[in-house]
Amino acid sequence: MKTVYTQTLIATALIGALAFTTVQAQQVLLPKTAAEVPGPASGTIMTKAYVQTVGRMAYLWGYALVNSHNRRAGFELVTGKNGGVPGLNGGTIPMAPVGYNAMLTDYIKPEQTFVACPNQDVAYGAGYFALDKEPAVFQVPDFGDRFWVYALYDARTDEFAEIGKPYGTKPGFYLMVGPNWQGEVPAGITAMVRSSTELVFVAPRVFKDDTAEDTKAVQSVLGQIMFYPLSQFDGKMKTTDWSKLPHFPVPAGPGGETKWVVPEQFFDQLPGVMKLVPPLPGEEALYAWIHSVFAAAAKDPATKTALVESFVAADQELIAPLFQWKHNGRSAGNGWVSPVNNAQWGTDYLNRSGTAKSNMYDNKPDETKYIYRDYDSRGRQLNGKNNYTVTFAKGQTPPVKGFWSLTLYNEHHLFHPNKLNRYSLGTKSKSLQYNPDGSLTLYFGAKSPGKNRETNWVPAPRGKFSLYIRAYWSEKAILDGTWMPPDVEKVK
Repeated sequence: MKTVYTQTLIATALIGALAFTTVQAQQVLLPKTAAEVPGPASGTIMTKAYVQTVGRMAYLWGYALVNSHNRRAGFELVTGKNGGVPGLNGGTIPMAPVGYNAMLTDYIKPEQTFVACPNQDVAYGAGYFALDKEPAVFQVPDFGDRFWVYALYDARTDEFAEIGKPYGTKPGFYLMVGPNWQGEVPAGITAMVRSSTELVFVAPRVFKDDTAEDTKAVQSVLGQIMFYPLSQFDGKMKTTDWSKLPHFPVPAGPGGETKWVVPEQFFDQLPGVMKLVPPLPGEEALYAWIHSVFAAAAKDPATKTALVESFVAADQELIAPLFQWKHNGRSAGNGWVSPVNNAQWGTDYLNRSGTAKSNMYDNKPDETKYIYRDYDSRGRQLNGKNNYTVTFAKGQTPPVKGFWSLTLYNEHHLFHPNKLNRYSLGTKSKSLQYNPDGSLTLYFGAKSPGKNRETNWVPAPRGKFSLYIRAYWSEKAILDGTWMPPDVEKVK
């Protein structure tokens, strides 16, 4: 009996203890939002390796953002020094004070170095905005059957609106606002679009062919493409004769695109940019990491030195290789590559930085599919001392609802001035000669392929060059990879 009694007491004690434990135990609340997740603790000791690891990631992540803000600062500086009016920088690049746009009236000139990989298929426009200061109105004229698109980019180089012929956009007035704007949309505005950042870059593109007749015909709609502050909206369609823009002088440069991100200046520039660009959902932890390392560097010269060293290394080792097409995007077949997620990058920082380095401000894939290469069919660098051909089988030119082109760029991803003043061929080219079997052969090289073939020839520099296909408003076969561009063959 005593044994049973003792066991009963022990069991009762255990139950009581368990009951007490259960009552006292409390669930640690699991975070339900990013704001509830703790970040790096201030004052934590950081090794040089850790600082440089975060620094390299910050450089890759922030490259496009700093690039965007520095270009806007460039627009502001140049126009401010030249009377605060729209103009052509160096007589080639449309520039306007922040809050406005400017337009070209013809193809972009080959001398420009502001942006890599320009095209001579469209009349370009450009303008930067600071929408935290004031929203902007933009005009859409009646383009008829002509292809056009207004690409509106936020600070991350993502497009945030669908404005153009592929979307059936109607003529009228449209309002562009920043992330925090809460005003009333005035009467007469067709629709409103909202950017997720206060910085916006706009790049209207209007197709025209290579004839003088079409250049003349397109002027009436170009003159109505205008962006201006909401306070200037009066419900009346404004017009500008863009052919009368003043030319802004520019100093001679070293060649190649302007260097928009300087690693030695990145430490001073990125924090200010981050204040203007809120984190995307899921980026909160990345922001916290970067802020913690920058804060430590601001207090300790050795940490700052290590951080800046990581930017210099990242520029050389992570960013510079993205200028080569073989490191940029993914395979498009037959030796060509193509960007992924262009202008809708999200957290695809690799492809975002690759495009910011190689050819800033892509259109979205449904607007434009970009396909490019540096090498011939044998994997050898394209070089103007050789001649090359690209032959599209009958009925196999890029399938598009808009237009297509194949452009040649020099080693800097810029045009190579030549006696034909020709830099690309495609839909715009009215004198292309097809082969007897219906196929189309295009020729590339420094040496003429022969007088009877020169209508299909794009002259190349006597050195490295690359080729670049644009397919505007692509058919499904291009978007899903069913259609593949033909290989590039060296002429023996």
